[in-house]
Amino acid sequence: MEAKQFREMNSDELAQKRRELKEEIFHLRLRRATGQLESSMKLRQTRRDFARLETILRERQIRGAGETVG
Repeated sequence: MEAKQFREMNSDELAQKRRELKEEIFHLRLRRATGQLESSMKLRQTRRDFARLETILRERQIRGAGETVG
């Protein structure tokens, strides 16, 4: 998923997507540990999507704090 798609989501949708990605990462890591993961790229891509989402959330947090101060 691209950052643009995350930026178009509202806060509730982002929170839901964050939970989904975190759970998916857990399951992918479990499957990798048991040797059932066919493509390690899926885990890598999911972790990158999670990082993008976290970045968007952090940007919103900083922007929100900056608006109240300034």
